Amino acid sequence: MQAQLIANDIACRRGERLLFKGLSLGCAPGDALQVTGSNGVGKSSLIRILAGLLKPFSGEVSTTGAMGLIDETLALDANQPLGKALAFWERIDGCSDPSRALEVLQLEELLDVPVRFLSTGQKKRAAFARLLNRNCPIWLLDEPLNGLDTQAQKSVEALVALHCSGGGIAVVASHQAMALPDAQTLAIEDFAA
Repeated sequence: MQAQLIANDIACRRGERLLFKGLSLGCAPGDALQVTGSNGVGKSSLIRILAGLLKPFSGEVSTTGAMGLIDETLALDANQPLGKALAFWERIDGCSDPSRALEVLQLEELLDVPVRFLSTGQKKRAAFARLLNRNCPIWLLDEPLNGLDTQAQKSVEALVALHCSGGGIAVVASHQAMALPDAQTLAIEDFAA
């Protein structure tokens, strides 16, 4: 799983406000990067720029390897039971062993529950199940611990650490500290415009 994520001299403008400028980063296989900062300083915007969903005001991003994104938007059909909603993406993503993610994230008992009835934490765990099933080397995680109880937070931290130890890359934007061994920290306020 060879992957690379590079951002050179990125600036982000939202509306008339320049959130940050001069931000550069480089992630290689095994790297974990935690982006810190208070609300509204551009953590989510940076994740969207890295994912290619938002064009930087200036600078450029280059990647090698498929990316998976977890943010506030759950890409599962809200009207389908969780099992069917996940199965849809498993077919598209070519997932060979969906039961592994369901077991690790303790979702087996929820497979018949419509996605719209899941709690915030259950939806977050479902998003991680989909991410695991995609088997992509670059994970972009925007506030991945929001809505999770203490046990689920520890599980997510362990999944991210395992992903990186296997040669994956994780960029985590969060105002909550995560226990990620050997993670680098990027304080986005250091690049405030």
